[in-house]
Amino acid sequence: MTSPRNGQKDAYALILEAIDTGTYRPGDRLVESDLAERFGVSRTPIREALQRLETQSLLTRDGRSLIVASLDHNQMAELYAVRTELEGLAARLAARHATEEEVLVLQEMVEADRALLDDPAALARANRRFHTQIHLASHNRFLVQQLDLVHRSMALMATTSLAAQGRGAVALREHAKIVDAIRRRDEAGASTALRDHISVAFVTRLKLDSMARDEA
Repeated sequence: MTSPRNGQKDAYALILEAIDTGTYRPGDRLVESDLAERFGVSRTPIREALQRLETQSLLTRDGRSLIVASLDHNQMAELYAVRTELEGLAARLAARHATEEEVLVLQEMVEADRALLDDPAALARANRRFHTQIHLASHNRFLVQQLDLVHRSMALMATTSLAAQGRGAVALREHAKIVDAIRRRDEAGASTALRDHISVAFVTRLKLDSMARDEA
């Protein structure tokens, strides 16, 4: 049974959202007919969406099947290297261009997210919203486009670094430091604070991956 409500939505956005929220995880096989039924979309736009996602390296081939891609150690390091540079630039530009209203929204996000410390999944979603808000506050459309692609690729990681014990509280303190620098129009400070934030997140993820290998 198809859903008229979903039938009007973009198949690419629907599949991407399902990957981003963990409905489909790295290694999961995506079947065209199953996706069409799940989302209430005809198979043609589903096929086109899968091709687009494969081109973006979010899906990969396993024989004749398409599966959600996963990142090996080197790919993850490469992704974090690019993310660090682009996020640092976004923070620098946000300190230069953000409106007072945008700064206020960032401050309110940090305060509101404190209520999510016991829910890593919800905190991870809030974290994405926070970073996206900084990207938008940079007022550079080309940078926003590149960061959007980077953050889509982040969905290929099986777990969030915010799931690590104590990481959520530390991350929010880091967020507050970033916002404070943006508020003070400290471009170098904002860039450094955000780059440091990404670096700590990367170290945390490496530790999580190491423990997962030990348990395997």
